[in-house]
Amino acid sequence: MTATEHLTDTTLASLDLHASLQQGLQEMGFTHCTPIQALTLPQALQGHDVAGQAQTGTGKSAAFLLATFQRLLSQPVDPDQHNGKSTRPRALILAPTRELAIQIHKDAEAIGKHSGLRLALAYGGAGYDTQRDRIAAGCDILIGTPGRLIDYFKQHVFDLKGIEVVVLDEADRMFDLGFIADIRYFLRRMPEPTKRLNMLFSATLSHRVLELAYEHMNDPKLLKVEADTMTADRVTQLLYHVANDEKFSLILGLLNKLKPERGLIFINTKRVGERLTDMLQVNGWQAEILSGDVPQNKRVRLLHQFQNGELPLLVATDVAARGLHIPEVTHVFNYDLPQDAEDYVHRIGRTARAGAEGDAVSLCCETYVYSLPEIEKYIGHPIPNAQIEEGLLVRDFKHAPRRERKPRDNRSGGRRSGGGQRSSQSRGRR
Repeated sequence: MTATEHLTDTTLASLDLHASLQQGLQEMGFTHCTPIQALTLPQALQGHDVAGQAQTGTGKSAAFLLATFQRLLSQPVDPDQHNGKSTRPRALILAPTRELAIQIHKDAEAIGKHSGLRLALAYGGAGYDTQRDRIAAGCDILIGTPGRLIDYFKQHVFDLKGIEVVVLDEADRMFDLGFIADIRYFLRRMPEPTKRLNMLFSATLSHRVLELAYEHMNDPKLLKVEADTMTADRVTQLLYHVANDEKFSLILGLLNKLKPERGLIFINTKRVGERLTDMLQVNGWQAEILSGDVPQNKRVRLLHQFQNGELPLLVATDVAARGLHIPEVTHVFNYDLPQDAEDYVHRIGRTARAGAEGDAVSLCCETYVYSLPEIEKYIGHPIPNAQIEEGLLVRDFKHAPRRERKPRDNRSGGRRSGGGQRSSQSRGRR
C-alpha cells in the first residue's frame, strides 16, 4: 500500500477555506483529505459540532485546526466577549500528553503560517515562566495539556470568557490519565455550548466519551472512521509463544534477524523497561527508555534522535502508544502483551502511519498470555503464530548489572503541574 492510498477523492481546494489556509496547505504539499478529514471538515466548517472517532496519525489534527482557523478568520472578534483583553484567547485546544500538544502546535504553525493568528503552547515539565509570559502577552489559539493550563488559569494568566472554539483531542486518553475533572472545570467556565464550535476526537466513542460530548457540546454530529481495523489491517503481525525466562533471548534474536532501522519496543512497566534497556545496551544495541517520568528535555532529545534515525530502538511504556507523531517506524515489538486490547492496536499503529505499512511482532509469555483472547476478539482475527526457529534464541548474551533502587520520596511539592502528569484532583499516574 502506498502512502497516498489512505486519501479520499475530496480535495482540500474544494472546501471553502480562507485563502491564507489554502496557501499554508499548498506549501505543506497537502492536496486531498484523509477519511476523517472528509467526514468532519464539511460539518465543522458549516458550524456543526463534531465528535469524531479517529486515531493519531489519520489527519485529525489538520481537520480540527483547519476548522478552528476558518472559524476565527471568518468571524470578527466579538467586542462584548473580548473587551480589549489580550489575555482572552478565542480558541482552546486540549491534548492529553505534552508530545501531542507540541505536535499540534507545530502543525498549527504550518497551517496558519499566513493567517496572522497568534498561537501559544503550554505543557508540563519545561519552560514554566516562558510559557506563562507568552500566554500573558496574548494569543488567539491556546494549545496545551490540562495540568499546566489549569495552573495558569488559576493564576489568572488567561480567562475563558472569549472562547469561540474548543477542541478535545484523544478524549479517551484524557479519561485514562485522570484529566476529566480538569476538562469539565474548563468547559463550565466558557461561554455556553451554543455560542462556540465544539470538536471532540477520540480513538473510541465509548459511553463515557459520548456522555462528555452530549453534556458539553451542542448536538454533535457523531462521525466514525474505523481506524483501529484499518491500522491493524496494514500491519504484518506475528506472535511468538515464549517462556518468561527466554523472552530476552528471543527479542535479541529477533532484533539480530530483522535489524530494524527504527523500532519501538513496548513493555508494561517502567521497571521491566529499564532492565530491558540495560540488557540491550550491554549486548550491542543502542536503546533508550521512554516512560512517564522521563524529564521533558530528555524526552524531546530522545524523540528527536529516534525520529532522525540516530537512535534505532526506543523502549516505551504505553505513555508513548498514543499522541506521538513518529514517522517511518519500521517495527513494533510487544515485549509484553498489553493488558488492554485497545492498547494493542494503538501500539502496532505506530508502524502504520498515514497509510504506510509496518511489522508488529509480539511475545506471548506466561505472564501476559491471558490478554491474548481479548486482543484477538477485539481485532477480529487470530494473530498469526510463528515458530521459534533454530538459532533464533540467543543463549550467549551478556548480563547487565542491576540498577540500585532509590527509596520512594513521598514528599509533595517541587514540581509544578503540567502535561504528562495528573492534576491535583487526580494523582498517581504510573
